[in-house]
Amino acid sequence: MKLEYFIAKRLVTAKNYKSSISAPIIKIAIAAISIGMVMMIVSVATGMGLQQKIRQKVSAFNGHVIISNYDDNQSEVSVEPISIHQDFYPTFKSVEGISHIQAVATKAGIIRTENAFEGIVFKGVGKDYQWQNLQEYIVAGRIPDLNSNLNPEVVISEYLANRLQLKLGDKFNTFFMKEEGKLPNLRNFKIVGIYNSGFQEFDATYIIGDIRHLQRINKWQKDEVGAFEVFLDDFSMIKEKGEEIYAEIPPTYNSITIEEKYFNIFEWLKLFDFNIVVILIIMIVVATINMVVALLVLILERTQMIGILKAIGANNWTIRKIFLYNAGHLILRGLFWGNLVGLGVLFIQKYFGVIKLNPENYYVTEAPVSISIPYIVALNVGTILVCLFVLLIPSYIITKISPVKAIRFD
Repeated sequence: MKLEYFIAKRLVTAKNYKSSISAPIIKIAIAAISIGMVMMIVSVATGMGLQQKIRQKVSAFNGHVIISNYDDNQSEVSVEPISIHQDFYPTFKSVEGISHIQAVATKAGIIRTENAFEGIVFKGVGKDYQWQNLQEYIVAGRIPDLNSNLNPEVVISEYLANRLQLKLGDKFNTFFMKEEGKLPNLRNFKIVGIYNSGFQEFDATYIIGDIRHLQRINKWQKDEVGAFEVFLDDFSMIKEKGEEIYAEIPPTYNSITIEEKYFNIFEWLKLFDFNIVVILIIMIVVATINMVVALLVLILERTQMIGILKAIGANNWTIRKIFLYNAGHLILRGLFWGNLVGLGVLFIQKYFGVIKLNPENYYVTEAPVSISIPYIVALNVGTILVCLFVLLIPSYIITKISPVKAIRFD
């Protein structure tokens, strides 16, 4: 094996092939593998990054599973209250894998200023609300103080603030509708924080403040809320955990996962998995074809060497291994440069956000990346194995070469 590896190594040294006929073909094969690896790394990292970022944003505003009355399931606003005195609140002990549960309420309203007005949904939250889910989207100010008495502090999106010509510290009036025939309920709020999630569906809708405002407007008791938002430890288990949660809550309540509530968004995200697979297949096929061509040229160029090796007693498999070692060496060179460039592009995008996206189409302002070492290792190992397996076919031509004719070959 050491002799085979030594011969293969000599085949790929600069002085052996730089001036040979196979030199440009070998360079093209290495470049094809490098470019293919760059494309695979970037497509997997950006596809996974976009999926994770959008899931993170949707869950930040809704949790992973929403528990509410049946009447409220298709509505963005809370209609019938739920008592907080539940077996699953404040800790959902009967289902494993739940990290947090919080009580919320929502109500539609209209913000009216001197120059404009906008329809919104006021999301009321309490002391148990996990603000860290929204913290990264806060672009100015702070979160409301919910630990003291009822106050008018709210967080509004940058999108709504710009449309309403409001800024940090401004106060504004919000009208909440009552039953038919009654005057709307007026509340005056103060902006203490501005967020920008890049998810326009949410940015154009939600302002977040104290749930006690909605309890007073709806004439609910202090222990009544609109819904419960449940957060999971592992998003990949959302379907199974959603079913477990549904089985554990009272029969008068319903639970819905964010995959079900935002079906169109998550179905769109699943297309990225298909696109990634297509890109991987195309890139591996291109790289493999180039390596097949390079190997065939090398075999034809080294026909005399093959004849000499056979003449001195080398069997076909030994000679085939020499060329496969040679091909493996070329593949590794291509993978090295592909990984170097691919990871470089990902780190530049991750820390500098060079590539921007339209949030109206992609729900994010810049292309997110997810750098997963296991996936990158799997791509490299998979590329090596597929290429070498396919190269077994063209290497079979070695068995058809006659030593006598090969030594005379010119």
